[in-house]
Formats: sequence, structure tokens, C-alpha cells
Amino acid sequence: MLALIDAAGWPVWLLLACSILALALILERLVSLRTSRILPPGLARQIGELTLQNRIQDDSLARLHASSPLGRVLATVLQHRHEDAAVRQAAAEAAGNELGYQLNKYIPALGTIAVIAPLLGLFGTVIGMIDIFAAYDPAGGDPSLVARGISVALYNTAFGILIAVPALIFHRYFRSRADFLLHRLESEAGALDRLLGQRTR
Repeated sequence: MLALIDAAGWPVWLLLACSILALALILERLVSLRTSRILPPGLARQIGELTLQNRIQDDSLARLHASSPLGRVLATVLQHRHEDAAVRQAAAEAAGNELGYQLNKYIPALGTIAVIAPLLGLFGTVIGMIDIFAAYDPAGGDPSLVARGISVALYNTAFGILIAVPALIFHRYFRSRADFLLHRLESEAGALDRLLGQRTR
């Protein structure tokens, strides 16, 4: 590995920094966007049953709010259960917007890495080409210097693409997953709101 880094020259350190940052962002989003963390199984059904039985207590809403993103949305709807449907829906929409921001957190940064990694690879390629031309001598240059420039150019191009491809794949995956989770949160909030509406009729 150290031999590859040495062969790629100093521009590869920029690519290594991007790869470490991309890996950290991917691992963070894999943990943060787990379904069990966002949508604890059975929570919506349990809250629905308690609502039907009129057993919702105000002092328990704070715990529900802090338990998970789904709990936060459901608690927001329940906090306004004695108000009009429009008020409940507006409160749920505001909570959903904030949760949407949190679900999409760091995903744009991953997309940025996917864009700049090939550019940094191209930068390393240019540096390698400069080294090649600097080593050129019509009277007979040093072949090792030319080979060094070629290795810098090729390794940086390869590393840039190697970083960009998985970063782009995970960027698209996390975007679709965040949209799916937000849709599920909105659906559960809407179901609870309709349940409250039926109880007030």
C-alpha cells in the first residue's frame, strides 16, 4: 500500500483524504438510516391502540418524542390532538420537514466527494504530465523520471475514479432511502391524524 502511495506521488494524499471522509460519511449514514432506528417496529400500532383507548398521557409524550424520529412525529400529532385537523397537519408537516433535513444530513457532502474525486485525479494526472515533460531531454533524459511521471498520472486517475464510483452509488442509495423513510414517517403521521379525526366525530 505504501508503495502505491509513493508511486502515485503527493497529489494522492488529497484523494486519500477524500476516501477517508467518504468512508466515514457512508458508515455514519448506514447507522443513522437503519429502519429500526427511524421506524421502531410496533410503535405506530401501539400508539394507535392507546389512542383508541384514550390512554394517551401528556407526561408520556416527551418520552415518545425523544424515543425515535417516528416517535417524534407521532408525539407532535398527539400534542395537538385536541385541536383542528389543519393544526395537527401543519405541526406534523413542520416536524417532517425538520426530520427530512436530518435524514438527508451529510448526503450532499457524499455527492460532492463523488464529483471532486475525479477532478483531483485529473489534477494528479496533470502533475504527472508536468513531471514527464520536465524530465524530457532531447539529449537523453532519465527514463526513471519519465516512468515516475507516468505512474503519478495513471495512479491518480485510477484512484480518483475508484473513490468517485462508490461515493456516487452510496449518494444515490442514501437519497432514495431518506426519501423512503420520510414517506413512511408521513404515512404514519397521516394515519394517526385520521384516527384522531374519527374519534372527534
